[in-house]
Amino acid sequence: MPSVATATERFEVVIEIGGLPIRLCASDPLFIRLLEDRYSGFVISRRDVRFEFEIDLAAPGLISQDEEVRVRWDSGRWSLDRGDFHAEWNPTSGRGSIRQTANPYSIDSVLRIVHTLLLAKEGGFLLHASSVVINGRAFLFAGISGAGKTTIASLAPSGAKLLTDEISYVTRQADRYHAFGTPFMGELARVGENLCAPIGAVYLLAKGSENKIEALGRSEGSRSLLENILFFAQDVEMVKLVFQSACAFVDHVPICRLTFVPDARVWELIG
Repeated sequence: MPSVATATERFEVVIEIGGLPIRLCASDPLFIRLLEDRYSGFVISRRDVRFEFEIDLAAPGLISQDEEVRVRWDSGRWSLDRGDFHAEWNPTSGRGSIRQTANPYSIDSVLRIVHTLLLAKEGGFLLHASSVVINGRAFLFAGISGAGKTTIASLAPSGAKLLTDEISYVTRQADRYHAFGTPFMGELARVGENLCAPIGAVYLLAKGSENKIEALGRSEGSRSLLENILFFAQDVEMVKLVFQSACAFVDHVPICRLTFVPDARVWELIG
């Protein structure tokens, strides 16, 4: 009796970051379970999603040895590449594909890139910053590695909510800006809380011998903000949108330089 071909079974998970759900599909249930564990707190049950990616798992070393991230626009779709993944994404149809090794942190990179592209169209961005909610407002702490993003988040008073210690998710609604929690972890190795709060201020971190805050002017604030915005696409129009988003942001949210001694007393100045 001839055998009957059956379609490959499909497993899926929906991950919502910044209020935007994205469905990830794969034929390997163990990998989907791995993603559910990795993004715990950001996994939702939802059928109607605008964006969806099919994941094709490859053995290590079968994609590329190039560790540089490359994001290119070509023929109506984005192409995303790094040594551990290759992705294609059509923002109009909302459909895309990812070929990657069986590593959930490759998905981290793809999701970050996709969200930067989506946010750029809406006046938002991802910022290399920790963020904490206290008294109903989010405070963001930006800086290069070693500036103290994780340190200041870990010193937050009891009752504070950690949104992230690594990458802050900023959205714009009219002239108001909000920060969302993200699952993108830094040294604390803690997933942020999946909640949202209006942004009270952005602090650019510097370690020193005393705690002090200095307000920055529009020009310096915009430049410093741009230095910490994550964006990967080498596309002139998209880069222009990000620049405009940064300039608009500093017109509505205070940007300050925070010099601090790494102890909890610094939080007496914040707010």
